[in-house]
Amino acid sequence: MRAVIQRVSRASVSIDHEIVSSIKKGLLVLLGVGEDDDNSDVVYLAEKTAGLRIFEDNEGKMNLSVSDVNGEILVISQFTLYADCRKGRRPSFTDAAKPEKAIPLYSAYVSALKNMGLKVETGVFQAYMEVELVNDGPVTIMLDSKKLF
Repeated sequence: MRAVIQRVSRASVSIDHEIVSSIKKGLLVLLGVGEDDDNSDVVYLAEKTAGLRIFEDNEGKMNLSVSDVNGEILVISQFTLYADCRKGRRPSFTDAAKPEKAIPLYSAYVSALKNMGLKVETGVFQAYMEVELVNDGPVTIMLDSKKLF
């Protein structure tokens, strides 16, 4: 699994120009599920996401997690994180999981975060979404459960 995590002061997702989910201070997570991912990837990435200390403490150091600051999380499915652009100019998405595999793992990731006591909102899987955010910092972190980065 791959995630691009952005520290935000607010974020929302709209479908057909109607907001379906929104958060205040917290994390926007763009989540991609790979063809070879399984529940161990879910556990790793959820724990890593929840534990990331990327919020500033009283001394201005990134030392606090999303739960430490009572933040929220917005998770958006993003199969394009598995784009392979090494050949030609059009990306290949063959490494991205098909929906029948991706949906349960995406849902398990969201559930894992909720089970940690975090407030989590989501987009709509496979929908055309407009995502708006105010990146706080900016702070953007990439995670990969296969530790490729």
